[in-house]
Amino acid sequence: MTPHNELRLLPWSGPDGKPCFLSTADSNSHLSRLADSTEAVQLDLAAELLDHASEVLSDGEADPEELRALATDLTEAMRDMLRVAESRGHRLPLPGPDAHGDNTKVPAPPAVTFV
Repeated sequence: MTPHNELRLLPWSGPDGKPCFLSTADSNSHLSRLADSTEAVQLDLAAELLDHASEVLSDGEADPEELRALATDLTEAMRDMLRVAESRGHRLPLPGPDAHGDNTKVPAPPAVTFV
């Protein structure tokens, strides 16, 4: 399968805040594995932050400074998650034509995706 885009958006920015890309056909290269690991950490941290946000928001005693810090953290986590989603979306294979030559059908994700 050929990837949709040969460049991989990495889960970090350059020193000037611009996106970083990796050009490699080896998804097991050192930098690819580092990017995979970084994405996994970002996803785990976002899940933990979401749990924390639920606790803070259910507490009627949260002060404005705590809520502002939470909103800042959630914004950063959301930015990371969007970058991960964009990167992974670009690496999905393009749908091929079906038996009738129609290439507009998008393949259904495997059932395990929804477990």
